[in-house]
Amino acid sequence: MFNSPFLAETGAIAQFAGRFFREGFRPRYEVRELLYQCYVVGYQSLPMVGITGFIMGLVLTLQSRPTMAQFGAEAWIPTMVGLTIIREMGPIITALIFSGKIGSSMGAELGSMRVTEQIDAMEVSGTNPFKYLVVTRVLATTLMLPLLTVLADVIGLYASYVGINTKGVTTLALFTNNILSGLTFADVLPAFFKTFFFGFAVGLIGCYKGYYAEKGTAGVGAAANSAVVVSSLLIFILDLLAVQITGLLGFN
Repeated sequence: MFNSPFLAETGAIAQFAGRFFREGFRPRYEVRELLYQCYVVGYQSLPMVGITGFIMGLVLTLQSRPTMAQFGAEAWIPTMVGLTIIREMGPIITALIFSGKIGSSMGAELGSMRVTEQIDAMEVSGTNPFKYLVVTRVLATTLMLPLLTVLADVIGLYASYVGINTKGVTTLALFTNNILSGLTFADVLPAFFKTFFFGFAVGLIGCYKGYYAEKGTAGVGAAANSAVVVSSLLIFILDLLAVQITGLLGFN
């Protein structure tokens, strides 16, 4: 029981995270590499996140409209869609898309460097590969995912406005006021803060799987695949914990 692969893997990831906190905030700081990684994981993810957010808001509006119309509650669609996207669907779906794109990319990239012994060469040359490769990527995902989530939320809400106007007419000002009237800081802040943990989980798992990838091309593929699977599962676990914590604090 105590020698199970699951417990061993959990312990190894915890040690990897501990090493990140030990080395991540000590000089020398790789600022240039950090900015480059922010560009890679943030700016280059904008098209996919934007398209996903638009489809999410449009589908949610079109699917909920017939049911709301049966109860004569079409005026509540903006409030319902706004709460759903901002509190839950926006952070979760954006994080999962982010995990599939960035987590797998990091696992494959660092796995290839491990297989081709580039990481070993960096250690021999006196460079700290962990600080240069891992710390910068984990910090980049932690910082960029919240910004991408905000963008996806805004695009999703605009798509909801477009969806409402397909079978009716409403102004953007009225639509925005309906959303804001149903939102509180207790809805927005917890949803925003948990995306930092989602981004940290995606970066940490992707780097861990790639940094310790097994030799051979099969090891690179396994690292990329397991990075997506484990980080996606961890996102759901973190979201469950966030719901429980916000409930205990009286935010739900």
